[in-house]
Amino acid sequence: MRNTTRFFALLDIISIALLAKQFWGIVTHLNQIPDQVLSQVRVILTLPLFLSLFISAVGLILFKKFGFITYYIQFPFRLIVWIFSFGFITFLPEVLNLSQVWFDILFKVCFIAEFFRLYFSIQIHRKAF
Repeated sequence: MRNTTRFFALLDIISIALLAKQFWGIVTHLNQIPDQVLSQVRVILTLPLFLSLFISAVGLILFKKFGFITYYIQFPFRLIVWIFSFGFITFLPEVLNLSQVWFDILFKVCFIAEFFRLYFSIQIHRKAF
């Protein structure tokens, strides 16, 4: 149980590392956000989601209730902004020079894996607390 939770914390840390450059780009260029509502919503949701990844990672490493609760709050926003726990696997087609079809498949796998993470998080949360 604790190892699974630590694994989820590691996934959050990987997400932080992969999102850091994008987060810095958004923060330093806030005045250059496009006028489209969707772009603005994405930026508005990405900033607090990035910051909350630190909270969930620390909470899950320490096996504290606030780590789980933070993840539950993040979950719908992760789906909207496409910041998945297993999102790093979508880089495989680019690294391995695979076709766009592989990206589409891996993107769907990430989406499904996020629901599995939610399921296992709920199960662990119920047993532990």
